[in-house]
Amino acid sequence: MAEEQSPPAGPDLTQGIASTDFSGATLLGHVGEHEVLLVRSGSEIFAIDAHCSHYHGPLADGLVVGHSIRCPWHHACFDLRTGEAARPPALNALSVWQVEHEGDRIFVRRKREQPKSRGKRPVDAPGKIVIIGGGAAGLAAADMLRRQDFRGSIVMLSSDAAPPVDRPNLSKDYLAGSAPEDWLPLRPDSFYAEAGIDLRLKSNVTSIDTKARDVIVANGGAIPYDRLLLATGAEPVWLPIPGADQPHVHVLRTLADCRAIIESIRGARRAIVMGASFIGLEAAAALRTRGIEVHVVAPEQRPMERVLGPEMGDFVRALHEEHGVIFHLGDTVAAIEGKRATLKSGSVLEADVVLAGVGVRPRLALAEQAGLKMDRGVAVNEFLETSVTGIYAAGDIARWPDPHSKDNIRVEHWVVAQRQGQTAARNMLGQREVFDAVPFFWSQHYDVPINYVGHAEKWDEIAIDGDISGRDCLLKYKSKGRVLAVASIYRDLASLQAELAMEQALSR
Repeated sequence: MAEEQSPPAGPDLTQGIASTDFSGATLLGHVGEHEVLLVRSGSEIFAIDAHCSHYHGPLADGLVVGHSIRCPWHHACFDLRTGEAARPPALNALSVWQVEHEGDRIFVRRKREQPKSRGKRPVDAPGKIVIIGGGAAGLAAADMLRRQDFRGSIVMLSSDAAPPVDRPNLSKDYLAGSAPEDWLPLRPDSFYAEAGIDLRLKSNVTSIDTKARDVIVANGGAIPYDRLLLATGAEPVWLPIPGADQPHVHVLRTLADCRAIIESIRGARRAIVMGASFIGLEAAAALRTRGIEVHVVAPEQRPMERVLGPEMGDFVRALHEEHGVIFHLGDTVAAIEGKRATLKSGSVLEADVVLAGVGVRPRLALAEQAGLKMDRGVAVNEFLETSVTGIYAAGDIARWPDPHSKDNIRVEHWVVAQRQGQTAARNMLGQREVFDAVPFFWSQHYDVPINYVGHAEKWDEIAIDGDISGRDCLLKYKSKGRVLAVASIYRDLASLQAELAMEQALSR
């Protein structure tokens, strides 16, 4: 028997509601089977789809800022007037609905025709744009170029075998078996041809000729460009240990990597995860969801302590131990012989599958070959332009002047890469937009989400509000009294408010 669907929430907006019944910032109702959110912005009332187009987050629990609303889960942002996805991780627009006032009642009966984007027309439109990279930054840039009405050619060169996918899902729901593969593509295959984006997969770029303005592709000749975006991302670190090249030893970065792990764990009983990083522990949670015994081997004494601090690190360890993960901390894998892994301490673990989650390194070879200025990454200015005019960098490789931390930083976060890709796209069209977005990432461990805004490489105080072990908390990472970053568990609105406060601090 088909599962019964829950009726849509809230009042039937086609029957109208009294103005006095809508006193807050939002009100959730429905039109037929569609859940619709009424949103008050100043003296205006808007109606918009009630759920984020990213992971279906409930916008009723979000934050209204001017003519926009922000999703509580992963901080996507939508324009209330147009429905446009103004900030990643959401890329798809929402429907907007017609609000009608009759006497003292508010009605919503029909969708409005989708308004056109309010994006600026190109100021200095080049003819040819080339994007090197098929990840978060590259796709976001190509998509934004077309949203900005750029009509020149876009060539997108990806070394991957698959079109751009939702990489965060690879270590979370997809690996756990709770998300189908058709959720992964960021855009349908038809999108690229329809948008006029020449996506070339399995493309190995060998060099960049900055004088001739050509990108040289192995077996593909020279591709000319007027503007170039480097979005080459990062690659997993392979530990130089005996046996790491065996077929049951994996890294997790691409869809192909994830497919190989899923195939490798069919019938597996035990897995070793090397590294207690975000990717490593998310993968550990996914494997435990599949019923596989998981051993985590890592050199640190607490997982995630460097980023989240000791209290949150202890919580993360306890959470995984509650779910049966066995930790071997202060230790490393010294060698893998068949299914036997020998640790530096001398202990031996048997495992059917080994996953190396010990971090990534930025892919910098092309930038170095091209003679771009380097600074533990590709150095860019506030507009994400490199030391060579017309060449931009975004994502894992870019080190930019961050106005929030007041330092030059490089951040390996999915949402940061997407937002940089969009800013770089607008700047390649001459808009000169400063990249000043507050860094954001989220991590998922079983049913516990951890949100993090800002950037703190070091701090002298962690102010804890709430109860970490009770999974209801907000942590502020401070240096000399100034809040650099905020981590939270189930404090979604407070996380959005912390992000907004950091943005507003720039204008003071």
